[in-house]
Amino acid sequence: MNFLKTKRCLFISLLLAVVLVTAGCVGLSDFSSDAVSYSHQADELAVHFLDVGQGDSILIQFPNGCVMLIDAGPDGSGTPVISYLKQQGIKKIDYLVATHPHADHIGGMAAVIKEFDINKVYMPKVTHTSKTFEDMLLAIKSKGLKITPARAGVSIFEEDGLQAIFTAPCGSDYDSLNNYSAVVKIQYGSTSYLLTGDAEDLSEKEMLASSMNLQADVLKVGHHGSSSSTTPEFLKLVSPEYAVILVGAENKYGHPHQETLDNLVDAGVMVHRTDKEGTIIFVSDGKIVRKI
Repeated sequence: MNFLKTKRCLFISLLLAVVLVTAGCVGLSDFSSDAVSYSHQADELAVHFLDVGQGDSILIQFPNGCVMLIDAGPDGSGTPVISYLKQQGIKKIDYLVATHPHADHIGGMAAVIKEFDINKVYMPKVTHTSKTFEDMLLAIKSKGLKITPARAGVSIFEEDGLQAIFTAPCGSDYDSLNNYSAVVKIQYGSTSYLLTGDAEDLSEKEMLASSMNLQADVLKVGHHGSSSSTTPEFLKLVSPEYAVILVGAENKYGHPHQETLDNLVDAGVMVHRTDKEGTIIFVSDGKIVRKI
């Protein structure tokens, strides 16, 4: 058994080496059927927080026509995520981000990669032994894609009034896979979003200690609203008007935890939850953010 596990670890490590760009380079329902109706406008930034149950998947449509997908939900999410993207007229994903290797974030990645043309793939420099992670790497390899490591300070793109940049992970060695989470800050005009994956309090503390601008109008709450994330200190600096929690109804983890909800209420943040509202869409024209 140990031999088989070691052999699997070696295979995944070798596979990751093939697709990795060197560090110097820059309970599920068909949520698509009841999603809020929205047609993307050319001058708008639209951020879709998909209801994938107990997991994460975020679609971003930029005003420059580019598309980003951050995570693809838990195992079994491939088909509904693909369906939702196609309903939005998506044919190509310019930037694909796997925040970290946990299955509730990359469960549908292999299917998405196989279905769409992909320009660039980003993920933190950490491996995992799960079949889900292996399937994602195989899909990346089959398309001839390379992985660009996601880490704090790496710019995804920047042009006049529009920017996407990683603010975490700040380090390279964590006990918890959650703290490897790739955190994405998006700025459009005077509006902004901070999308945190499963980043926990350690990652939040590191971001606070950095010189990066973390202020955001919309915060994607870390780790599905777990008490391990969203500290009062982090909330004070980010100072969001809205918070979105991607979470499954009546999940076994008790997410979102009451401590997190209390922190958000104390900070005066308006909270939206996918377990209560389904798929949630925020839109910005560069001046104001509004919920569809």
